[in-house]
Amino acid sequence: MEVSQELKSTVYFAGVRARSFQDNKQNRIRGLFDAAGLDEVVQKGDLSAIKIHFGERGNDSYVNPVLVRPIAEKIRSLGAKPFLTDTNTLYGGSRANAVDHLQTANEHGFGQTVAGAPAIIADGLQGDNFQEVSIDRKHFRSVKIAAEIASANSMIVVSHFKAHLPAGFGGAIKNLGMGCAPALGKAEQHSAKPIFNAELCSGCRSCMEGCPQRAITVEKRISAVNYDRCTGCGKCLRVCPTHALDFDWFVEVPPFMERMTEYAFGAIKGKENRVGFFNFLLNITPDCDCVPWSDASFVPDIGILASKDPVAIDQASYDLVNRQMGLANTLLQKNHAPGKDKFLGVWESTLGNIQLDYGEKIGLGNKEYRLIEI
Repeated sequence: MEVSQELKSTVYFAGVRARSFQDNKQNRIRGLFDAAGLDEVVQKGDLSAIKIHFGERGNDSYVNPVLVRPIAEKIRSLGAKPFLTDTNTLYGGSRANAVDHLQTANEHGFGQTVAGAPAIIADGLQGDNFQEVSIDRKHFRSVKIAAEIASANSMIVVSHFKAHLPAGFGGAIKNLGMGCAPALGKAEQHSAKPIFNAELCSGCRSCMEGCPQRAITVEKRISAVNYDRCTGCGKCLRVCPTHALDFDWFVEVPPFMERMTEYAFGAIKGKENRVGFFNFLLNITPDCDCVPWSDASFVPDIGILASKDPVAIDQASYDLVNRQMGLANTLLQKNHAPGKDKFLGVWESTLGNIQLDYGEKIGLGNKEYRLIEI
């Protein structure tokens, strides 16, 4: 049944082509901010969070801080006080505590000089500063949301849209659910444990050396996974060259996706009508910006989207990516033709549509949208 235009969420889109100053990305971002009505989200006097991913050290596909600056400037022009923010990681790396995290953010240009706002790590020095937010949903009665995000008066969520193992894709929903949670909240969402096939193991020890919890033992081949230590972060799957480790996708992944989406619901609880979203469909890579590398984009750059609805903006982003012709010599193994699912072409077991379907079901947003190009 066709949904009426009045019942659809509105998503605004700006492409990447430019032949004048007026059409550069910074000005298009300002135009998207106005078109999407994000001036209604931010109010005078707000401490307004710009939820961003600062990128792992070694990664270079995160949203360029130069493109974040127009958002910070628009917030400040409304009489509010913007700050850039993210949460510490579950798995170690260059963002596991606030000191290392801020150092990485500074190296990547996130701060007052380039991005136009100071950076604050939302869950504190050791990632243990959070508030319990009641949501009363299927998996969680309450969720743990980083304190400085929970305390912010308003929030603009800025997401680099890309593929993701095991979430299928990472956009606004993942940036809310995983990105606004402290380490304990991230662990509550994951909970999936990898299984291993010793016959596929080459004995390279990448999984053992890369495991932040030291949960994997490799002798000549994988011999054990200590599930009491394992947090289910999935890093071992990403670094294993022979795919000897995997999730039980049909059993473990659907509830993980639902838990992540419930956390996204909790991240905006109490901020109804006070949260806006930008999705950047640039450098559309196979992996999250959490990995310390950036693989080649598997589709061309598309553009930038803005909306007040996290489900609608992710659905529109997902659709726009799938309409592209996939690029050769990338991790995209199949589904190159326009209209084919590019995310399944990159990670053949992913189930990214779950976050969209479940997000609509629990009232996070609306899958039906109308796309307006500015």
